[in-house]
Amino acid sequence: KNCLCALNLLYTLVSLLLIGIAAWGIGFGLISSFRVVGVVIAVGVFLFFIALVGLIGAVKHHQVLLFFYMIILLLVFIVQFSVSCACLALNKDQQSELLEVGWNNTNSARTDIERNLNCCGFRAFNPNETCAADCFRSRQCKPCAPIIEEYSGMVLRFVGGIGLFFSFTEILGVWLTYRYRNQKDPRANPSAFL
Repeated sequence: KNCLCALNLLYTLVSLLLIGIAAWGIGFGLISSFRVVGVVIAVGVFLFFIALVGLIGAVKHHQVLLFFYMIILLLVFIVQFSVSCACLALNKDQQSELLEVGWNNTNSARTDIERNLNCCGFRAFNPNETCAADCFRSRQCKPCAPIIEEYSGMVLRFVGGIGLFFSFTEILGVWLTYRYRNQKDPRANPSAFL
């Protein structure tokens, strides 16, 4: 019971950290895409509620809450493990293609990248297009692709590694929940099980 409660407290802290990082990114103007921030905050809130369900289920030894917690945690494990493995398995060409698709499909992220990395355009600088970077005034900007690709491999390995670590804590949570659900409630009436 104590291990399960500690694991749920860890998930609660991670969820609050996700929400805090998203708010920090918006507050300091690093991210202006409300879609990206909305997804991060939604994941944080979802993880918070799942951790709360697990914590209440563990404290009250509530069989139904523990069952739903176990199933949802197993589904989250499958998704997170798959995404983490995909992040770790991408080679340079696949990373480049993924970055270009993202660049072409999001205007707000493109503006953030150009402003924060001081670059214009993806593969080539076009002085006829608008750009949010400071270098645009002097018309001597570098394209963004080489700068982004320099960091993308490191970021993908970091995100994949963190995701892989937490996916194994989730499978540990599923196992602990399964074991705990099959125990008798110590507060229950012993004659009720006869």
